[in-house]
Amino acid sequence: MDTAEFWDVIRAARSACTADRRFAEALRDELATRTKSDILSYQERFDELRAAVYRWDVWAAAYLIGGGCSDDSFMDFRAGLIASGKDWYEKAAALPDSLAGHPAVIAAVGAHRDEALFDEDTNYAAGDAYELLTGGEEDFYEAWDEFVATRDAPVRDTHDMGDDFDFDDPEEMRHRLPRLASLYLEAPLPRRG
Repeated sequence: MDTAEFWDVIRAARSACTADRRFAEALRDELATRTKSDILSYQERFDELRAAVYRWDVWAAAYLIGGGCSDDSFMDFRAGLIASGKDWYEKAAALPDSLAGHPAVIAAVGAHRDEALFDEDTNYAAGDAYELLTGGEEDFYEAWDEFVATRDAPVRDTHDMGDDFDFDDPEEMRHRLPRLASLYLEAPLPRRG
C-alpha cells in the first residue's frame, strides 16, 4: 500500500464516522474489507507516519493539548494526528503550533477538556481488522512478524527528534509554540453561569 492509498483508507474511514461510530471502529471496518496483505501494508505505512512525527516539538504540542503527555500518550496523540487526515497530519508535521487551529483542539479548550487528538484505539485498528477478517483464526502479530521478516532489513532509526527542551518552562513553550501556549498557558477565563 503506497502513501496515497493509505490516506484514501483514512479518508474513507473518516467519512464513515458518526456520533455513534468512532473513527477507530470505522477504520477497522474499512480495513476488514481488504486483503490480509493490505492490512499488513497499511500497518507498515501507519508505523512510518507515526514515527515521522516522533519529535520534541510535536511532543510539546501534545503536552500542552493533553495537560501533560507520557510516552504512551504520545503514541496515542500521533495516532490521533493520523486519524485527523492527511491535511492536518501534514500541517502538524510541518508546524506543530498550527494545531491551535484544529477544530477538536478549539472545542476542547472551550470545554476545558484535555483529550483532543489522543486516539489510542487507532493504534490497534489494523490488528482488530485482521482478526475480524480472519474470524480470529489467525493472529495479527504472528502475521506481522512474518510480514516484517520479508521486508528489507529496516535501517536503524536515526531520526532526529530536534531540540529537546523543557515542556514545563512556560516561556520556552510560549517561544516555541506561541499559538498553542496562548490557548493553554494563559489564565483561563472564569466560567459564566
